[in-house]
Amino acid sequence: MNKKVTVVLLGCAALASFVGGLLADDQLDDATKARIERFEKGPATVNVSSYPQSIQDNYALFSQKCSQCHRLSRPINSDYVLPDEWARYIKRMMYKPGSNISADDAKKIYDFLVYDSSIRKKSTFDSKLQALPPDDRQKAQDKLKEVVSRNQ
Repeated sequence: MNKKVTVVLLGCAALASFVGGLLADDQLDDATKARIERFEKGPATVNVSSYPQSIQDNYALFSQKCSQCHRLSRPINSDYVLPDEWARYIKRMMYKPGSNISADDAKKIYDFLVYDSSIRKKSTFDSKLQALPPDDRQKAQDKLKEVVSRNQ
C-alpha cells in the first residue's frame, strides 16, 4: 500500500511541476511577453539545405526537441545570436520539466543555433560581437570556430 501512495504522490508532484512550467509564461512581464510574441510571429522553419550535413541533422533534433514546449519560431527569430546567449538559453530549456533534452542533445542543438545565427543572422551576430569587450569577443569567435570545425 505504501508503494502505491508513493507512486501517486510522485506522479502528482511531476504533474504539478509540468503545469507550473506551462504557466510560467503567465508570470512574465509585459515587455517580455511582447518580445516573445514578436519572435513567434516570424517563420517557424529554416532552410538548412546549404548547411553541413551534421548541422542539418542537428536542426532535425532541434525541431523535434524544442517544438515539444514552444513554437520553433521563438528561438529561430529570437535576437539571441552569440554562443553564450545560446548556451544560457539551452541550459534553461534542458532543465524545464518534460524537455527530455540530454547533455548530448543540448550540445547538438547549441551547434545548430550558433552556426545558424552566424549565417542567417550575420549582421546581428557581427554587431553584437563588435559590442563585446575584446576578451569576450575573442571567446565568442573561438566558440564559433569550435562549432564550425566540429561540424565540417
